[in-house]
Amino acid sequence: MEIRALIVDDNKAFLGAATTLLEQEGLTVAGVASTGADAIRQAESLRPDLILVDVFLGRESGFELCRHLAEEAPGDRATLILISTQAAADLEDLIAGCPAAAFVPKAELSADAIRGIVEGRRR
Repeated sequence: MEIRALIVDDNKAFLGAATTLLEQEGLTVAGVASTGADAIRQAESLRPDLILVDVFLGRESGFELCRHLAEEAPGDRATLILISTQAAADLEDLIAGCPAAAFVPKAELSADAIRGIVEGRRR
């Protein structure tokens, strides 16, 4: 099963590293964005299966971006996955109130982890 991803992070080095890693592991990175506005535009035009969203996008909130993306296309939206260098325990309350399907620490990001989340949602 092909999974087309959009990665949203304000760290350009991470965008490059994550793109390389995920593509080597068999995912298709359809686009990358470093701001919420760019992510929204790309989500609308690319229609990815998955959107990885960093919880801290410089001055912007990844949590707010996830809420916006979920509200814009609630029936036909991509799987939203939060990512961060911070531990889930540090963000537990914020994660619980977010419409994202899951949280994956950046250190544990892999195509297998993503496939497990996406496939679990499709069942």
